[in-house]
Amino acid sequence: MSAPSKPVQSHIRNVSDTAHWVAMYRAMETDRRDALFRDPYARRLAGPRGEAIVQTMPRGRAMAWAMIVRTAVMDEIILRAVNRDGVRTVANLAAGLDARPWRLDLPMKLTWLDVDLPDIQQYKRDALQGEKPQCQLEWVPADLADADARRAVLAKLASSPGPALVVTEGLLIYLEREQVMALATDLAATPNLRWWLIDIASPGLLKMMGRTWGKGVSQSAPFKFAPEEDTAFFEPAGWKEVEYRSMFHESLRLKRTMRFARFWSVVGRIMTVFNPRKREEFKRFSGIVLMERRR
Repeated sequence: MSAPSKPVQSHIRNVSDTAHWVAMYRAMETDRRDALFRDPYARRLAGPRGEAIVQTMPRGRAMAWAMIVRTAVMDEIILRAVNRDGVRTVANLAAGLDARPWRLDLPMKLTWLDVDLPDIQQYKRDALQGEKPQCQLEWVPADLADADARRAVLAKLASSPGPALVVTEGLLIYLEREQVMALATDLAATPNLRWWLIDIASPGLLKMMGRTWGKGVSQSAPFKFAPEEDTAFFEPAGWKEVEYRSMFHESLRLKRTMRFARFWSVVGRIMTVFNPRKREEFKRFSGIVLMERRR
């Protein structure tokens, strides 16, 4: 008689575990009959760890909408950049378990750099062994927190065809302000890089997530970056906002939103009608932003 298998730990141990967490949300969306996107690799990539995290996280399933909306909106912007704006290289920094090179309808001539820590990248390569990407995929193992490693990655990006788009989905919120500024400055010094696609949180959202997920995330993968200046934070490094998509408004458009969303939308409008500052803060509570290099 074989020994019983050990249960999978449900808590998030480090930032890399959040990749399994988010992949599970993509798997949940894929299972829907009216799915906004199909990611046939998501459940395989999420694995038992992703499922365990979602099952035990406070409001784990209820909060799926935010990750699903983020994925869908970024899909739209990436495809538009490639098909309309002539992007020839996409660099996904801290790519985690993202499977866009395999699941999106991308041109074979497109170069896609998948950049992340060696361990999680090896896990992803093993899970997707035998699967063929839709474009020219290059694996780039690197620790982006290391300045020399980061600049080596960007030197590789600079040697790739331009114009280029960098994607940092779900990355910045785990970094300190100084780290984000260093990354922004290095990116702005990359000659063929034209656009940078990010998601950004407000200080209010940071507080709300701390209350919602509590110690399940804050001890092992704490949320840090939510600048009071919003996207003006990036201007000294050479970046300007060209498009802002409110997560809340996009969730209404895509019909993937929180419970009672329309009620809270009305309440929010009433509460902020005489306070323009609060109204603007509500509109930019959480967003997906396309920025353009000013240099």
